[in-house]
Amino acid sequence: MAQKKIKKATKKEIEEIKALFLQHYPDSLTELNYTNLYELLIAVMLSAQCTDKRVNIISPALFEAYPNPITLANADLDDLKALLNTCSFFNNKAKNLIKMAQSVVENYEGEIPLERNELVKLAGVGQKTANVVMIEYAGANLMAVDTHVFRVAHRLGLSDDKTAIKTEETLSKKFKTDLHLLHQAMVLFGRYKCKAVKPECEGCFMTEHCRTSETFKV
Repeated sequence: MAQKKIKKATKKEIEEIKALFLQHYPDSLTELNYTNLYELLIAVMLSAQCTDKRVNIISPALFEAYPNPITLANADLDDLKALLNTCSFFNNKAKNLIKMAQSVVENYEGEIPLERNELVKLAGVGQKTANVVMIEYAGANLMAVDTHVFRVAHRLGLSDDKTAIKTEETLSKKFKTDLHLLHQAMVLFGRYKCKAVKPECEGCFMTEHCRTSETFKV
């Protein structure tokens, strides 16, 4: 049987959805704990396929042991792995953190670059990670798509794209402005309300725009 196609949101609906997100999440920020750009980058790198809650449990000891790029660049891999061993994919993340720090020391005089095109040159930093850092630290007008944003975008008929990168492009074109706020609003909405399993649909402020009842669960 052919799968029923999601009805795309109209321009009017897109504006209404945008307004609702900004109304309900006017000052949305990341739930990751950090005190500077270096710590933020590490936290975002660790959060890939790992919960913010778990990262916040791990990060205090990590930041204490390696308070700057120089100390992290010289870290013993096994010692670093031991600090990250409750984080998903900790082996690869530990290797990438050291490589990232080494690159920062060698190419950026020990300072994390606050430019997306430079951030993506660092080990373990893809476009989504770079965008999240720029959104959170610089309030950049960028969209980043994680599993929550991807799911919400599809359930609201904002996107039918198959990849996160294409979804990012679509949302950026449709929303145009306030992308930094909308990104985090969609993350929080997807994390706590429009969950993958058992979404809290009763009393949801997006009920009027939800396509979930029309098609499959995303």
